[in-house]
Amino acid sequence: MRSDPDMSADARPINATIVGAGSMFTQVLVADLLNLAGGNGGRLNLVDIDAARLQTMGELVQRTVDTICGDADWEVCRYTDRREALSGSDFIIVTIEVNGLDCVGFDNDIPASYGVDQCIGDTIGPGGVFKGLRTIPVFLDILKDAEAMCPNALVLNYTNPMSMLCLAASQVSPMSVVGLCHSVQATSKLLAKRAQVPYDEMHWECAGINHLAWFTRLRHNGQDLYPDLMQMAKNDLNDCPANIDDAGDLVRKDMMVNFGAFITESSGHLSEYLPYYRSDDTALRTYCGPAHDGESRFYANHWPGRRKEHDARRQKMLSGDEPINQEMSHEYASHIIDAVTNRGEFSFHGNVANRDGSGSALIGNLQKEGIVEVECIASHLGIQPTKFGDLPAQMAAICRSNMSVYELAVEAAINSNKEAAIHALMLDPLCAATCTPSQIREMTLDLFEAEANFLPGFD
Repeated sequence: MRSDPDMSADARPINATIVGAGSMFTQVLVADLLNLAGGNGGRLNLVDIDAARLQTMGELVQRTVDTICGDADWEVCRYTDRREALSGSDFIIVTIEVNGLDCVGFDNDIPASYGVDQCIGDTIGPGGVFKGLRTIPVFLDILKDAEAMCPNALVLNYTNPMSMLCLAASQVSPMSVVGLCHSVQATSKLLAKRAQVPYDEMHWECAGINHLAWFTRLRHNGQDLYPDLMQMAKNDLNDCPANIDDAGDLVRKDMMVNFGAFITESSGHLSEYLPYYRSDDTALRTYCGPAHDGESRFYANHWPGRRKEHDARRQKMLSGDEPINQEMSHEYASHIIDAVTNRGEFSFHGNVANRDGSGSALIGNLQKEGIVEVECIASHLGIQPTKFGDLPAQMAAICRSNMSVYELAVEAAINSNKEAAIHALMLDPLCAATCTPSQIREMTLDLFEAEANFLPGFD
């Protein structure tokens, strides 16, 4: 929910830096910001180590400014030196990718040779842990530069593995960091559609960890929506696997029926956070469908091509073959920047340290030193997380099992500790459902050997 901003005084210019500006997020986030706060004017600092992608995105962002804001006073600046870009920034949006194209095959195929089947593999499991080992040091270097160049800036992180990056930041950096995803807003809209109620009239509560947050309350006009949703899910589950392509989302439906609430992440990705659905061929055939619904090796097969498709679309917008995107997305970043800058208020679900200003836990039965996804309020005071209380015990236990993996993966990344990475994957639910500890150790060492050139500091 967003309240009207206080625009009685002259609008304060916005100084925002996007690190990893070659990302597919950039044009969408800029269009959002210009739609909400285009009248503020200011600087959009684009940073990328790929000069060619940076040039293309710089031209596209300038065209977006011209299209949406006309003569508004916005300056678009391009940098390959992020320290120069960060100087004086009020907001830093991080959308980086570290060695992903080079390593996505290793991340998927080496674990697959041990029987560990992944669909996405970029936030948990072998793929997620090794992406974290590559990405966390770079993320922390960005935060270290920000400490020197713009210590009061608000950092909005979109980069995965979300929980690991935010946890590492909470341990070593004084910067104000919040992790932003789109699974809460997308899933809440999906649930309203399935329940056939107007989205704005549905009352809901959601909390947990990134990609594993639970809708503990779903109501419309005082009526609980879960009984009907449960029955629909049971009908679909009773008919699977014959109807898996038609029904879909069976992992989330099965978890809702058995654990009591719907989860934020799509079924294919969610199946990697759990020990139940990818450990044998029968479970895969029964619950996991095509593409994002659970297809084996989906991310490794399709992500490189998806990057090319996004690049081609940028060129079409620049050439005039496709109109410049001006639509508002459901991403949170622009609303947060608008609320903080223009003295408004915006409610969103963010990934933050599990403690309030007094040091007590936001979610009482999850690790206080961990990262949780809860409702937060953005305003001129910054980001204020809200206290949720306790999750139902069975839901909290699922979250805690993942948080233990993140804790050890972050220890491994910060201290170049191979043994911590091995133990992280020994605790990983999907690996543990498939392999013995000795097999997991061997698999992890194989990954270290294959990715040695991308993991400086690990001997």
